[in-house]
Amino acid sequence: MTKIKYIGLLVKAFADLHACKAEYVETVPVIERFQGKTVWEGEVEVFTLIDHPKASRGYAWSYDKAKGSEIVAVLELPPVISPKTAVQASIVGKLKEQARN
Repeated sequence: MTKIKYIGLLVKAFADLHACKAEYVETVPVIERFQGKTVWEGEVEVFTLIDHPKASRGYAWSYDKAKGSEIVAVLELPPVISPKTAVQASIVGKLKEQARN
């Protein structure tokens, strides 16, 4: 999948999940470690959000970039203040979801 198509999928995710428009800003590499082990490593796409009532920035990525499956789109609302904290919030959310199931 091309970078343009991939970014398009992430923009669509913001529209679908958060009812706002998103404009691509940059790509930031993120490595999240816990107790000395890498628990997530990848690239987070940073977006400026338009028409969202609370957030002006958002972060998005896919767990299978080639297919664009399992897209994550996180709003920059405290405690999320950066690509790294967006990944951390996503990991915590997944762990809470797994604990409920």
